[in-house]
Amino acid sequence: MNGPRTGEADQQKIPGAPLRVSFAKISEPLEVPDLLALQTASFDWLIGSPEWRATLSPEEQAAAVGGLAEILEEISPIEDFSGSMSLSFSNPRFEDVKASLEECKDKDM
Repeated sequence: MNGPRTGEADQQKIPGAPLRVSFAKISEPLEVPDLLALQTASFDWLIGSPEWRATLSPEEQAAAVGGLAEILEEISPIEDFSGSMSLSFSNPRFEDVKASLEECKDKDM
């Protein structure tokens, strides 16, 4: 039947419990996704990390561009309304940090 289901199993556990009607279509709980893995995979794509490149096939690796480079290509060049000036973004890179997190906190950077 496609009608509402009652929590008969719940009522048997607790005597005197009120009748509950469930209109849910899913009787089993859904699996919780690994949100941390999803977040780190997204960040790896954004910076184009070696871990992200390792997940690609050899054909995809040849043409693979990290997310930041892809986004910059999409918005570049930015031109003014008259077309006399433009700003282009190319070759994004991450350099080594100059100060540690603790040093930045101490120096209020």
